Amino acid sequence: MTIVAIEPATPERWADLERLFGPTGAYGHCWCVYFRRRAKDFTASVSCAPPERGDGNREALRRVTLDGKVPGLIAYEGAEPCGWVSVAPREDFIRLARSRSLRPADPDEPGVWSLVCFWLPPRRRRKGLGSQLLDGAIEHARASGGRVLEAYPVDTAGGRAPSAEVYTGTVRMFQKAGFTCSAHPGSGRPIARLTLKDD
Repeated sequence: MTIVAIEPATPERWADLERLFGPTGAYGHCWCVYFRRRAKDFTASVSCAPPERGDGNREALRRVTLDGKVPGLIAYEGAEPCGWVSVAPREDFIRLARSRSLRPADPDEPGVWSLVCFWLPPRRRRKGLGSQLLDGAIEHARASGGRVLEAYPVDTAGGRAPSAEVYTGTVRMFQKAGFTCSAHPGSGRPIARLTLKDD
């Protein structure tokens, strides 16, 4: 396993994040803002004419980053950005509150952070980088005052594999990191939770 540095996506690292995501915005012109934007705004950005495709999503992530909100963490091997995890306070992800399958049981619960996505270039996958990013996300959320870190992993029981392009991690990966996994009461989809600070 290659040891990497995990750094917050701060304004001075915007160019690195842009380089990591490349011309397609990581995957499908998403720019990792699917959970940050209203459905109609996200859809408009990915379904417009090819020359402008993803521009609205890129601008949304750029705005968050340049405003200093730290939308996630970037992994570096030397000076080269090589991976990404989206982690921030749960209220930053407006679509979680509206989602039938991921809606919080207690939307007013204080101090909850959410991890919604990992993204690794194809040549970086299956080398332990996701686990390093998860460890970095845990420490970042804890250091930033988070009380609980919540994630929405893929259940790979029965041999179902997560997408090769972009995914939210597997149940097993989160369990190995100490998360408790349970089924969402409304959808049955897995929710992983880790207490970062006791009350």
